[in-house]
Amino acid sequence: MIKALAIVGPTASGKTELAVELAKRLSGEIVGADSMQIYKDMQIATAKPTADEICGVKYHLIDFLEPDSEFSVADYVKAAHSVIAGISDRGNLPIVCGGTGLYVDSLLSNLSFSESETDPELRKSLMELAEKNGGGYLLEMLREFDPEAASRLHENNIKRIIRAIEIYKTTGMTATEQNALSRKAGSPYDYLKIFLNFKDRERLYERIDKRVDEMVKDGLKEEAERVLSKYDLKTSSQAIGYKELMPYFEGKADFDECVENLKRSTRRYAKRQITWFKRDESAVCVYADLFSGIDELTEHCYKITEKFLKGE
Repeated sequence: MIKALAIVGPTASGKTELAVELAKRLSGEIVGADSMQIYKDMQIATAKPTADEICGVKYHLIDFLEPDSEFSVADYVKAAHSVIAGISDRGNLPIVCGGTGLYVDSLLSNLSFSESETDPELRKSLMELAEKNGGGYLLEMLREFDPEAASRLHENNIKRIIRAIEIYKTTGMTATEQNALSRKAGSPYDYLKIFLNFKDRERLYERIDKRVDEMVKDGLKEEAERVLSKYDLKTSSQAIGYKELMPYFEGKADFDECVENLKRSTRRYAKRQITWFKRDESAVCVYADLFSGIDELTEHCYKITEKFLKGE
């Protein structure tokens, strides 16, 4: 089994900085697990790490796809398996880093996805239903036959809801049942998952607010206007950081009001991420705000990882 490390947690918790520092100490390469950082052009809104932040560490599966391209969880899992195999062949440690829980869990649990489980016409009709009645309508539809999957999804996550309905309609098996069966195959990874969290939630929210202010200073408005005008698609328009600014571009709200809404949306997203990652009792929860800085946090996580790699 390939040994792997995963650094997960809410947005603005410091995952990338920690992953980079650990990669430098452990001869690691980072595998991105963020459903928006995979897209090109969307640099500021997705808080995509810069060359200076990466510090020369190899960082895979970010900034490689056009925003008008489809990329499913199955696509991610397939790509990540290939990348991790290459990292292992080079004798380096794969470090999965990101806040998209579905990506991380599907990869590490080795979920399987059948190409036959797609129905473009069904997907189109479900999207039309969502546009007419809202995501909550589809979520209730899903809840009727797969309440477990429905409980994990937010009504705004229309793409995932549609996918769960599609699986059931095309196979007769719920996404939850399919996941349970695929997990029986076992994971190809012996992995350690570090869940970076905050004991004081307000400190995380302060970091989020500060990050949004920095994004605005770095040109978020200009980036959003450029991307939304260039790509007429739901992927970019639904990205946190863009959709909150749309009322400003439409002349329905002033800019400062939209920025405050962006901060609220990001805090709510962070809360959902924390809820997702807390479900995994095997994850090692590390509270970043209990350490004096990145050096002390890195040292603590390094020791945990060293014990894991030695099999202790």
